[in-house]
Amino acid sequence: MFSSGKLALFQTHFPDLWNVYSVCARKTRVFLASLSCDDDSRTASVFIDCTSEMRRTLFLIPHEVAGLPVLGVGWLLIALAIYIVARLVWASRKKDAGPSALEIIAQEGVLWALMAAIVVFVLPRAEIGNIAGDPVGLPVRGYGMFLMLAAIGSVGMAAYRAERAGLRSETILKLAPWTFIGGLAGARLFYVIQYRHDFIRESWSETLLAMAAFTQGGLVVYGGFIGGFLASVWAIRRFHGSIWRLGDVIVPCMFVGLFFGRLGCLMNGCCYGGHCEPNLLSVQFPPGSGVYSDQLQNGELIGVQAKLVARPVPLDQSASLDPAEASSVTRPLYEVESVAEGSLAQTAGVQPGDRLDLIPDTAFAREASLEIPAEDARIGLAVVRDGELLARYSPAQLPDRASPVWATQIISSVVAAVMFGLLLLLERLVSKTRWYREGLLMLTGFVAYAILRIILEWVRVDEAGQFGTSFSISQWVSFAVIIASAIAIAFRLKTPPASTSLESA
Repeated sequence: MFSSGKLALFQTHFPDLWNVYSVCARKTRVFLASLSCDDDSRTASVFIDCTSEMRRTLFLIPHEVAGLPVLGVGWLLIALAIYIVARLVWASRKKDAGPSALEIIAQEGVLWALMAAIVVFVLPRAEIGNIAGDPVGLPVRGYGMFLMLAAIGSVGMAAYRAERAGLRSETILKLAPWTFIGGLAGARLFYVIQYRHDFIRESWSETLLAMAAFTQGGLVVYGGFIGGFLASVWAIRRFHGSIWRLGDVIVPCMFVGLFFGRLGCLMNGCCYGGHCEPNLLSVQFPPGSGVYSDQLQNGELIGVQAKLVARPVPLDQSASLDPAEASSVTRPLYEVESVAEGSLAQTAGVQPGDRLDLIPDTAFAREASLEIPAEDARIGLAVVRDGELLARYSPAQLPDRASPVWATQIISSVVAAVMFGLLLLLERLVSKTRWYREGLLMLTGFVAYAILRIILEWVRVDEAGQFGTSFSISQWVSFAVIIASAIAIAFRLKTPPASTSLESA
């Protein structure tokens, strides 16, 4: 890394880059302390915090229209007031025996007050700002839209299947809130456990708040399935229902939710696959996405193939160092293995064997228009070798798309749709045979998803191997799910056949 003399020289001649360098070093200190020197598979999730993570916005509700705010005390509150007045006027003019205006106020007044409070106090806090910190509008995210479609599609299909199975659809509607709450809690808990080092703060209260801030990202589908399943089991027992029968109704619909949810991941730029040659199953993400940020900061976008060789000091030691010294031991260092012919790196004089600091240059983001959100402001890249600034690339000099990666989100969605169809076909073929038992369809669905996840994890690159192996935490959980489900299937096959069977939806 840098010697103390070179650090001082670098700080003097490039103050803007030094500020970026120091900030990113502080942000990566916790992450790097948990890495081994040759473990570059976690690089994808280490540096997102130093740049703007992609949050694909379908459209932006503007902050102001005709000089008046849309949210807060503005157009939306006026629209709510007009609706309330129209509702009361309509009630007062009706000549039938419907509720009077005063009765409507008594019945709906609390709801109106709550809606007004949300418009005035809550929604303005959800607006995003420009680089100056001024609000530019409320984003409507593609990820959120697809999650909503996943919830509506899976619950709607489960309610339909419940009616076909001789159950009441109201049972599904009563169960759904518990499943969603358990799923959200499980998805966040799984993520926090998996990346627990990322949430360490100076105090317990700050650490707990960081763990709870799920709106800033950090949900794992597998954790959602586990949490949702456990919450559903508790709720079903509370409602005195049959876990096996309801499981057969619900689990195939899990793949409907997965179909939409993975499309949301595509919009969000997360859960991506590894590098590949351009093909029908590849995708290239734009600047601001997690893939682009990863490839920018490991040198791939400038034509470098390198491995991470940073040797960070332990947290209890680095915390006591001054900023300059701390930066020198906590910044990631890459050793160049190859340089692409005609690439930006070759033009800058980078050679195999060089050890580089690749610094996200956020100074360029300060030049972004005030009309766009700060998250859309592009950054540059500074290439530093042995304390010497080799090159400083502006956003315009960098590629406008990341290198191709496997479109695992699309693959997951297509496979989820196929799994849903196969489970319905299996239900139709087996439900009238002597092999049918309640719960077998649910357990088969568990096994199917576990196998799917094991295969997809070999294509994805955003999770590191665990327990000294190349298997990710999701693959280990999949192995456990397959074993537990196989044991449960064996026990179910030993039970007498049920007198009723499900009919395929």
